[in-house]
Amino acid sequence: MNSLVLSIGAAALFLIAYHTYGKFLGRKIFKLNPEAVCPSKEFQDNIDFVPTQKPILFGHHFTSIAGTGPIVGPAIGIIWGWVPALIWVLVGSIFMGAVHDFGAMVVSLRNQGRSIGDIASDCINKRVRTLFLLIIFFELWIVVAIFGVVIAIIFNMYPQAVIPVWLEIPIAVWLGHMVYKKGAPHFRLSIIAVAVMYLTVVIGAYVPIKMPAMFGLNPVAVWVIILLIYAYIASTLPVQTLLQPRDYINSHQLFIAMGLLALGVLVSHPTMVAPATNFSVKGAPPIWPMIFVIIACGAISGFHSLVSSGTSSKQCDAETSSLSIGYGGMLMEGMLATLVIVSCGAGLALGLTKGGQTFTGVAAFNQHYASWGAAAGLGANISAFVVGSANMIEKLGIPHQITITIMGVFIVSFASTTLDTATRLQRYIVAELATAYGFPTAARRHPATLIAVITAFILAFYNGSGQGALTLWPLFGSVNQLLAGLALLVITVYLAHKKAPLVYTLIPMVFMIFMTGWAMILNLNSYFAKANWLLFFIGLAVFVLEIWMVIESSLVLKKVYGGDMAPAPELG
Repeated sequence: MNSLVLSIGAAALFLIAYHTYGKFLGRKIFKLNPEAVCPSKEFQDNIDFVPTQKPILFGHHFTSIAGTGPIVGPAIGIIWGWVPALIWVLVGSIFMGAVHDFGAMVVSLRNQGRSIGDIASDCINKRVRTLFLLIIFFELWIVVAIFGVVIAIIFNMYPQAVIPVWLEIPIAVWLGHMVYKKGAPHFRLSIIAVAVMYLTVVIGAYVPIKMPAMFGLNPVAVWVIILLIYAYIASTLPVQTLLQPRDYINSHQLFIAMGLLALGVLVSHPTMVAPATNFSVKGAPPIWPMIFVIIACGAISGFHSLVSSGTSSKQCDAETSSLSIGYGGMLMEGMLATLVIVSCGAGLALGLTKGGQTFTGVAAFNQHYASWGAAAGLGANISAFVVGSANMIEKLGIPHQITITIMGVFIVSFASTTLDTATRLQRYIVAELATAYGFPTAARRHPATLIAVITAFILAFYNGSGQGALTLWPLFGSVNQLLAGLALLVITVYLAHKKAPLVYTLIPMVFMIFMTGWAMILNLNSYFAKANWLLFFIGLAVFVLEIWMVIESSLVLKKVYGGDMAPAPELG
């Protein structure tokens, strides 16, 4: 299969899906109201609740949901063949992930910008809210700690990215100041900001910064401490100071990187050398149901519901904007996942150097994806994408050193956005739990953020390495995808209260809960067989909470849709 045909076909399908299925959901199912007053205006505080123009909010939303998820997941999933990976990215994004993200945002917009977990108390009951918020807290606990490690590892792998990533902060603060304080036009200034940032990319390419070991800590641990301090500061600042302008710059980065990749595919149009299907990978788990857990953000991710109903809903200026931000943002992520599949399945074939030897064609793919163990590590996944994409971009005449730096900065920028947003989201979850159980002091901005950062620090450094979160990382995929199913469950109950058709969220909800529940059972069996009691008991606890929530929610859903229970009056 020619990679150019594959890429154009995927882009056309996503475009058609947005203008047909997406707009149908907006008009007929969620019935978007352009006159509705959004939480950003009703509760405007210029810290978290800030009415934001759609292009700027799209930048924040997309860079927050993307992170490294649509890169790492497809880069692993392609080991089973590019056909199943691509099918799940296309079908999952259009009919599940985009519906999930869009629905979570709409429900939050109509309920004071509260998180999807907190809204569960109105849709279902207070017990379910507690169960859901605990699952969300656990997920974000891992995310904050692990993304500190992810960025630290990438800084170690690509020290050329250090200068551009950190200099992006003052550039973003300047952009935010000019737009919000001086009233300057955002688009023109954002182009200037991006141009300056790419000058720093050139500097970083030739002035790499390698973090040394300090105070008895390895370089990764030092970076994790610095990044957690940064996350605390960034997540307590008003969104228009750093979060919005930086994410707006990063959204331009996205379009530039994807544009370069698209041009690289157009010029080089390499053939897909990855096998169409390969269900007998050495050491790999069964493709069914694990592909639905592993590809994650490239098709659907529970973390997205937290962004949609967390930061994005508090900044959205109109209900109608949620279609392009929620539904359209997920389709854009699906397109990025498609380009990752092309980079790993075709771009890698243009040249892979390993052990002093250069491989091309099928040999390059087989060398990298020789076994599950060889391909499944974080560094291996990222390097497959960076090398494959850089190979294609180099065909445009851009020097190798610059292309590697561009892609390294691209990945770190998205990961740092996720770290910042996840810390802010964890603050919201702590505040909602504290408010629900009568601890108003802990619900304040700084105490809640302190709890979010300190708990992540404890997880990162419980073994002294700064990489302690990697211990719980095997649980993240299943927990994240179960969260997606549970978010769809709350959205479905919400639609039942509104007497709206349920099939469009019910089918994805049942599919995700069943598939990821199956995957969780397989994982629990594996942990039990290996006597990995930490993962076994934590995973079992999360699984029990999930089953409990599903049972209670199903009973409520049956009563509401059957007419035995009056719709909740407090639901927007």
